[in-house]
Amino acid sequence: MAFYEERDGAIILNIRVVPRAAKEGIQGLVGDALKVRIQAPPVEGKANACLVRFLADAWKLPRAQIEILSGETGRNKRLRISRPTAALRALLEEIGRA
Repeated sequence: MAFYEERDGAIILNIRVVPRAAKEGIQGLVGDALKVRIQAPPVEGKANACLVRFLADAWKLPRAQIEILSGETGRNKRLRISRPTAALRALLEEIGRA
């Protein structure tokens, strides 16, 4: 199963979050999810906000384009990225090939 799919002009992305990491970053694929390390603790939505901020900054997207569809209280999440750029599509293709 792929870690992302395109649906209705948006990208649906499976994410595996590692909270309280020493360093933030995208670690690559783990099964059918993209592993992302963030520094925020999983308390009161801080990890979710940090995840959205980190991905928006990394992929040069407005935060409003990234929506958590499911998994708000767990490590496995599904995100919806509306109006993805061609550069983001190319990056996700490259990650999928690696």
